[in-house]
Amino acid sequence: QLQLVESGGGLVQPGGSLRLSCAASGFTSDYYTIGWFRQAPGKEREEVSCISMSGGSIHEADFVQGRFTISKDSAKNTAYLQMNSLRPEDTAVYYCAARDLWWGYCAGAYEIWGQGTQVTVSS
Repeated sequence: QLQLVESGGGLVQPGGSLRLSCAASGFTSDYYTIGWFRQAPGKEREEVSCISMSGGSIHEADFVQGRFTISKDSAKNTAYLQMNSLRPEDTAVYYCAARDLWWGYCAGAYEIWGQGTQVTVSS
């Protein structure tokens, strides 16, 4: 059974950092993409960044602006989202999702979704 489990969310002050993890299980190869998305209250879900779990290619949204870094540990089947210089507007539920292969961009359908982890940036 294919499954994604996010962790690492929480409450952080503006300017702080968090690292989110997305642990994948049930995948028989690493030819898939992990994407990070977020959804703030009352807003549509938006893509944050995505990574090829085989080659490590990445794509990220413009608003990331060097504050967020996506990475992977293929041996652990885990993708990470390091978030620095967090702002109140980064408050959202963050989801990871997986789909086959690497498309070169993050938009589009994903087959598997995690349960989400809440990130709250507030003083």
